[in-house]
Amino acid sequence: MSSHCIDKPVVLMRDIVKVFPDGTIALRGVDFELCRGEIHGLLGENGAGKTTLMKILAGLLKPTRGEVIVKGRRVKFRNPTDALRLGIGIVMQGLSLVPVFTAYENIVLGSGHRKPSRESIEKLMRETGLIIPLDAVIENLSFGVRQKVEILKMLALNVDILILDEPTTNLSPSETRELFKSLKKLRESGKSIVFISHKIREVLEVTDRVTVLRKGRVMGSVETQKTNPRELAKMMVEREVELVIEKPPYNPGGVALSVEDLEVMGDLGVPAVKGVSFSVNYGEIFGIAGVEGNGQIELAETLAGIRKPLRGRIVMNGDDITKLDVSERYKRGLAYIPEDRKVALIMEFSVLENTPLTEISYNKELVNRMGFMKIKRILEKSMAIIEQYGVVTPSIYAPARSLSGGNQQRLVVGRELMKDPRVIIAVQPTRGLDVAATEYVRNLLVKMRSSGKAVILISSDLDEILGLSDRFTVMYNGRFMGILEPDKVTDEELGLMMGGYTYEEIKARKV
Repeated sequence: MSSHCIDKPVVLMRDIVKVFPDGTIALRGVDFELCRGEIHGLLGENGAGKTTLMKILAGLLKPTRGEVIVKGRRVKFRNPTDALRLGIGIVMQGLSLVPVFTAYENIVLGSGHRKPSRESIEKLMRETGLIIPLDAVIENLSFGVRQKVEILKMLALNVDILILDEPTTNLSPSETRELFKSLKKLRESGKSIVFISHKIREVLEVTDRVTVLRKGRVMGSVETQKTNPRELAKMMVEREVELVIEKPPYNPGGVALSVEDLEVMGDLGVPAVKGVSFSVNYGEIFGIAGVEGNGQIELAETLAGIRKPLRGRIVMNGDDITKLDVSERYKRGLAYIPEDRKVALIMEFSVLENTPLTEISYNKELVNRMGFMKIKRILEKSMAIIEQYGVVTPSIYAPARSLSGGNQQRLVVGRELMKDPRVIIAVQPTRGLDVAATEYVRNLLVKMRSSGKAVILISSDLDEILGLSDRFTVMYNGRFMGILEPDKVTDEELGLMMGGYTYEEIKARKV
């Protein structure tokens, strides 16, 4: 690898190979370099090897073969402590904070006799822009603030090489912007940052250089300002990716589902959905946008029958289903794709065993009168899902946890859509997916809409909402801020709605 660094690279990894005990080859001779004072994006599909490569640099994994040079020294880390001693820290996607401890207690946890003072942490916050309430208990803080706590925890250990694994996964747009400002401040102070992501737009916004991995190999390393979304997407999936989904003309049918004055209690004992009313037509995608935590999940769970409303009415296909349970709603043609694949699937179960999970209570084709499953029929259906929805799996008997995130999502989506539903509730359907899997799921939702299905799409990805929806709303503090067509709203108006202003207030110039 030819160096792009002004000085010697602070990190140089050569010919890194990683073969796991089960025979999986995660890395196939990867070269990677990190300059001092740069933000380097590591981009790629699920299973491309991004996190594996950085776990090797952070001492969490040992390479099967290859050379790691840090600050001019050839190193062989035995554990993460060895890496920390050389100033390398990693913040994983699943945060590792103690929920009942305060932010300050979490920051100093594990620092031993070198426990940093409160004053030094406050100084660090001012220098980095990572401002947090030090005395607040972690479980009471948003994901965005928790992310800052994790980063401060690493910086308090004097790391100057910071690895961030998908750091924006649970952040709102405003929290993401704040994080990017802080990362740029860290870069200016001489820190070197590896930004692992599958989000092309974010990589282009915050990095100086991008290295793209695909199937354990480096497909290219480019300066961010000299590339573009399509070039990066092509490197990731080795083909042109349809970043903008084409939809046939909007031609809605009758009302498929309507909601009247719905109020739902949240887990914290206060209303999460406050008097929401709307309808979705056959042949339509109805989008619900908004920063997470504004009642979207509670609304979806209530529509699916998982959560009971305090008041209001839900009508599907002309019938009042407000008091019906989940199975009865499924039986009447509703499909539910939850936000978390770990909720939709039992990870220790095989692909075959996961296939009938949402149908065994009512589908007589899969279960006989005695309650025993019809294995032959389930096997046929499982094979059909794998074939029709492109699920890549070692075997129909392989556990769901062995599949990549994208293939787990294909299994969930395929399982729900194979039921030939009339109304589909899809919550964050592309979260955590790579470009190719995202394109696949989005095209599938459009296909459902074009075949006359009604789709309710709940997503925090504004591009997804605006690109797929025929009509959409923004949900804020449990209420809808207005129902609009995507091409009838400006970015400024959308931002104001995300901030809690109704469309009527905006148009009446009350803002």
